[in-house]
Amino acid sequence: MEISFFNTMDRKQEVFRPVHEGEARMYTCGPTVYNFAHIGNFRAYMFEDLLRRALEYAGYKVTQVMNLTDVDDKTIRDSRKQNMKLNDFTAIYKKAFFDDLKTLGIEPAEVYPAATDHIPEMIALVSTLMEKGYAYQAEDKSIYFSIDKFPEYGKLAKIDRENQRAGVRISTDEYAKDSVADFALWKAWDENDGDVFWESPWGKGRPGWHIECSAMAMKYLGKTFDIHTGGIDNMFPHHEDEIAQSECANGCKYVNYWLHCAHLMVNGEKMSKSLGNFFTLRDLMDKGFKGREIRYVLLGAHYRKKLNFTFDALKQAASSLAYFDELFIRLKEANGNSCPDINEFIAQYDAEFNTAICDDLNVSGCNAVIFKLGAECNKRMDAGSLSAADSAKILDLFRKFDRIFGFLNVDAAKKADIPQEIIELAQKRVEAKKNKDWASADALRNEIQSAGYIIEDAPGNTFRIKKA
Repeated sequence: MEISFFNTMDRKQEVFRPVHEGEARMYTCGPTVYNFAHIGNFRAYMFEDLLRRALEYAGYKVTQVMNLTDVDDKTIRDSRKQNMKLNDFTAIYKKAFFDDLKTLGIEPAEVYPAATDHIPEMIALVSTLMEKGYAYQAEDKSIYFSIDKFPEYGKLAKIDRENQRAGVRISTDEYAKDSVADFALWKAWDENDGDVFWESPWGKGRPGWHIECSAMAMKYLGKTFDIHTGGIDNMFPHHEDEIAQSECANGCKYVNYWLHCAHLMVNGEKMSKSLGNFFTLRDLMDKGFKGREIRYVLLGAHYRKKLNFTFDALKQAASSLAYFDELFIRLKEANGNSCPDINEFIAQYDAEFNTAICDDLNVSGCNAVIFKLGAECNKRMDAGSLSAADSAKILDLFRKFDRIFGFLNVDAAKKADIPQEIIELAQKRVEAKKNKDWASADALRNEIQSAGYIIEDAPGNTFRIKKA
């Protein structure tokens, strides 16, 4: 199955051609474990999960590496504020992150390398850059990458280098887009680092954020691999710096396809800890929302479009998922006439779904397919024209689609336990309708509704009952 993506490097959609046939190797930017991840972060992780699932759906064997940034400016700063050892501090948020992945149904990556476990690889990479003349030790004893030595610097973010100020250095991990400057590969120890340091050929210190990802990606995926992803805010400086240091060290292309997702917005602003307008997964769970409902919302727009978060969207997600739960219950109970065109019917929806997901992960198109399929199934069941065998095939199709979505949960949908007295009222209503006693039928419907249930008429003097 051919699948294509919008490659940020070339600013165009391209058919995916892997380095190794039948395999897809990708590096997905993971969390900086200094706090609970907010749902803006999980918008990116959900996109990466969608990408992984789509590649598997298209028949590829996926090797995914997702890093855990457990040493950087923020983890050191906050662990010292809490008067905790760095590893003890970050362990809290590593566990929380993996708990959140399970809650959202995000498939696990093959490798979750932590930066602190790969310091030797980072030192070796910095040494290579020093030996090749791309890096230098400054007066502050830190090691910096010289972007003047890499003429292609800025090719991902399309940065105009002409107005750059030569000789400017930046030691912090994150900086503004207009700060094009030499960046730190290895940071010399200072008193703000406390007891966080490693010995190196240049004295005690710690890695810069950017070198961490290059070293870990190369170790597990090779010098050139297929896909690198992240939020759009990672494009510069992080991904730009990764490209520079990796390609200079290895003398070859670093990544073939760059995919970036847009921000999650709240009231028109980017959701972020710095703005204070963020919600963690725990915040939403405490308000009564479920993981599959949050997953539904986070997959509600194309990954390259900004997604505006609202609580109304979560409520709508609950309603939509309830619709599908009811649909799956109906399909499991269907026992109508055989549908002569069932195979063509299934093939049509299968083809439409495949076209959408393989077109740069077009989830809106996929959503349209499942809702259209649901409406057609209900229509056919209302007419008594779906047999049990037909319905089984359709349920299998929904299961296949849920390999992408991960929120339909076809086999989890169960009929609600309806009290026997409510069922008896419904049966009396059927008898009243047979006798054309409409007043009694209406009174029985009202009595059922007053008890907190809804009755829906179905073909052949049958009915469906569900909780209001």
